[in-house]
Amino acid sequence: MINEVRNTVLSILNKNNNGSLTPEEFNLFANQAQLEVFEGYFFSLANWKKKQNQRMSGENYADIVKEMEEVLDTFTVSSALTHVANGKFTLPNDWYTLLKAEVVPNVTPATYTEIERVSQAKISKLLSSNLTAPNTSYPAYVVGPEPISSPVGPTANFLQVYPQSITSDVLLTYVRYPKTPAWTYNTIGADGDPVFNPSSASYQDFELPLSDAIDITIKICEYAGISIREQAVVNFEKGEEMLNLKTES
Repeated sequence: MINEVRNTVLSILNKNNNGSLTPEEFNLFANQAQLEVFEGYFFSLANWKKKQNQRMSGENYADIVKEMEEVLDTFTVSSALTHVANGKFTLPNDWYTLLKAEVVPNVTPATYTEIERVSQAKISKLLSSNLTAPNTSYPAYVVGPEPISSPVGPTANFLQVYPQSITSDVLLTYVRYPKTPAWTYNTIGADGDPVFNPSSASYQDFELPLSDAIDITIKICEYAGISIREQAVVNFEKGEEMLNLKTES
């Protein structure tokens, strides 16, 4: 998919001699475009769920909510977290949004104790009372700077679990970011153009479905148009984007 998208982008840019796009520039714009489309799924899903509740959406092949959820399911993963200190666990680098945290000891039969997410303001209040303080049967967690001192320092890259006696067996289910796309190529040939090489160890295709190729292409062209200061390209692609939005609504 990434090679087809790149060929389309270059064709649009070259149509009116709007300039060239290096592989490095394309990869940079491709990553930003994919992230935009990916994040758009969450906003679109919320809108379509609202329509579904109002009985304004279709069913079966026209079930847009189901289609979007299927795409996001491909980015949903579970990962055992590594304990650092004082109930603090390292979050995966690729997490986008957290869905569920559980304590899952390695025992048979398996047991699952869900860890409740609470706000920074609420955890301080809970910890101030023995009656409301989290325990191993009803644990809790916060994300971000913890309200007490820590040897690793306050950071949003950690998940703080209470009680702090929990130091292992924490399983996190989350939605990850798409992998960074990379259009790879061999040494530039005699004609001066790079030759596509999908066998490279650095190669990475888009992870979004083929149905998103149009939106990704439009957004890459917008970035490219801004980069080469070609307002005609930007205006054309913004027009295409508005047309897509009208079609969705």
